[in-house]
Amino acid sequence: MRSIWKGSVSFGLVSIGVKLYSATEEKSVSFNQVRREDGARIRYKRVAESDGEEVSYSDIAKGYQLPSGEVVVLTDEDFADLPLPSARVVDVLQFVPAEQIDPIYYAKSYYLEPENSAVKPYVLLREALDESEMVAIVKVAIRNREQLATLRVRDDVIVLNTMIWPDEVRAADFGFLDEDIDLRPQEQQMARSLVESMAGDFQPDQYTDDYRAALEAVIEAKAEGREVVEPEEQQPSSGNVVDLMSALRASVDAAKKGRGETASASGSSADDAPATRAATKAPAKKAAKKAAKKAPAKKAAAAKTAKPAKKAAKKAARKTA
Repeated sequence: MRSIWKGSVSFGLVSIGVKLYSATEEKSVSFNQVRREDGARIRYKRVAESDGEEVSYSDIAKGYQLPSGEVVVLTDEDFADLPLPSARVVDVLQFVPAEQIDPIYYAKSYYLEPENSAVKPYVLLREALDESEMVAIVKVAIRNREQLATLRVRDDVIVLNTMIWPDEVRAADFGFLDEDIDLRPQEQQMARSLVESMAGDFQPDQYTDDYRAALEAVIEAKAEGREVVEPEEQQPSSGNVVDLMSALRASVDAAKKGRGETASASGSSADDAPATRAATKAPAKKAAKKAAKKAPAKKAAAAKTAKPAKKAAKKAARKTA
């Protein structure tokens, strides 16, 4: 990896020299615009809108358009004069519990590597973050833009996560939030059963970018002059879903089949309970009737056995007398 920034972490009166590295990389397939008939690259020229003349890169400046339509031109000198105290410093402002930060604020992740002379204070900050289970709120300027960020520990390395500013988060203003939605207890229970049937530990390695793999296979086949064979994927069938309960029940059964389990009672709704109870009562009633029929027969047999025994006892008493 190549560092993209070099500076220091200001931790109280302690200064920790660090290098910044991108912690992630996108592996999407990139394309160039080409002419269809021969694959020739399409190039764009920078031209001025007013007269159509090509402009060299050294003559290009940044312009800000006012509401009136006028343009304010800013040069590199104008940006150089702006105060940017966090240009080469990761300034620690505060330590907060990690769970207090909504993930919507996170933007990009970077690794911080200590300079050779700053390993000890780096490890000291790392251990303090790890033991306290806190994250540090910091300010840092990357590519001439000051950003809010956090410092946390991952795999014994301090990670800097840049954040967006609070005024950059849009409000979730949707009409359905004002509607009074009536959720039946059976539907809520079935939804919980679906969540439980699909629960597990997060293992990122089990997820793959199937679209990218298929696209790379198409590119490889065309490059080798082979025929491109598109795999037939079985599309999930919605079936004849009558209502939400049917959809939830079918989802629970599908999730359990995917895990190699059989559908259990959790896949049945409360609506099915009366039928289940009735089905349970029927065999019980039959068994009770059978037991009732057998009981008189047993009593009669016991009575027949008892009579000879009584007669024998009387005879023995008379002989003794």
